[in-house]
Amino acid sequence: MRDIVIGSRGSDLALWQANFIKDILQERCGISSTIKVIVTTGDRITNMSFDKIEGIGFFTKEIEEAILCGEVDIAVHSLKDLTTTLPEGLILPMIGFRVDRRELLLVREEALVETGARSSGALPLKDGAVIGTSSARRKSQIRHLNPKLELKDIRGNVPTRIDKVKRGDFDAIIIAVAGVERLNSDLSGLKAVKLDPEVFLPAPGQGTLAIESRETDTELNAILSKLSDEKTSIEIALERGLLKKFDAGCSLPLGVYCEVETGGTQRFVATLGVEDEDGSPGIRRVEVSGSDVAALVAESYDALTGVKVG
Repeated sequence: MRDIVIGSRGSDLALWQANFIKDILQERCGISSTIKVIVTTGDRITNMSFDKIEGIGFFTKEIEEAILCGEVDIAVHSLKDLTTTLPEGLILPMIGFRVDRRELLLVREEALVETGARSSGALPLKDGAVIGTSSARRKSQIRHLNPKLELKDIRGNVPTRIDKVKRGDFDAIIIAVAGVERLNSDLSGLKAVKLDPEVFLPAPGQGTLAIESRETDTELNAILSKLSDEKTSIEIALERGLLKKFDAGCSLPLGVYCEVETGGTQRFVATLGVEDEDGSPGIRRVEVSGSDVAALVAESYDALTGVKVG
């Protein structure tokens, strides 16, 4: 097999992921590779929240173009960053290496709920605490859990966001556990709370890696497909299947949590952030179980596009 080129963003987490797959390809498949850094639209625009950037795939478009034109052979993505409809000619031959999908609340000590102080429910923060996030999904769930918490947009890679809360720009941030643990981030001086994934739901595909490649590169794709994980593939079929029903990407305020149980049964919890005409926060929530992935996706979609329950 020829040597290949891996396209990657230049962030610490993206490079960690690219190097992780680089090592896997060498150790398990005997494939040598190099990494080429590509700057994306999301990297260039740092003064706007994600939901205000026009278009979709703003962390992936330039990398996908590089694969199609032969500048690179594959890309390694956080699956949650990928749209459900890939550009023509590209596929995902490998989905796997899923780790903890939970959300992590990082809090400055002075913003934590004290004994006798009013609680913020699932989020142990004092009322009025400022949480940094630019995610529509996280915003909708924070508003639903406690509308008295203040939201403020934040951008930057994982170390940058952690530094911003350490120096007091924010009382807290919510960030994926996976990114923090993969980078072995320094959380000194902060309280770290892993949130219940059935209460504060993660993004579809969170904690999962995906390799994107040219559809015509059949020999390489056959090798990459052997790195996929069956359990993760079932979970992703549910999570991404629901996302696809909405024909949306990572900017949709959709949270999901899926468990594959013994006997082939899947339990699926999903929430969708909604707003009334007056702008007040709300959320729709559904919990279903069964063994037919397509039926579970359809049932969840019908429930989430129905009447608001919260």
